[in-house]
Amino acid sequence: MTKITFFTSDGVFYGFEEKGHTLYGDEGNDILCAALSSMTMLIINTVEVGFGSSVDYTIDDETTTVRLIARSALPVFEEDECVRFAVSGLIASYYHQLEELVEEYYDYLDVNVVELDP
Repeated sequence: MTKITFFTSDGVFYGFEEKGHTLYGDEGNDILCAALSSMTMLIINTVEVGFGSSVDYTIDDETTTVRLIARSALPVFEEDECVRFAVSGLIASYYHQLEELVEEYYDYLDVNVVELDP
């Protein structure tokens, strides 16, 4: 099962951590894993390249963990307001997309939100 925890501060989405394999299909043919990987890399690349915003992320293939922290989504970070809303909105949209997937793939995917100080 893949567990994805989203991080919020005062209700603002600013990051997430993904752990584990979905085990929906055989390695190399797991469409759920492929979808998650594609969406995750889209988020990372959009924040970093598309928005030109600072983002800290790690990808550990050995532990199957991906962690993204985009402090630029937070009001305390001195970032352009439009970028701040775009980054937070993008991460929140990813959360809502995954919530939709959980309805069908609940045996393979777990999604939750925690309130954390950055």
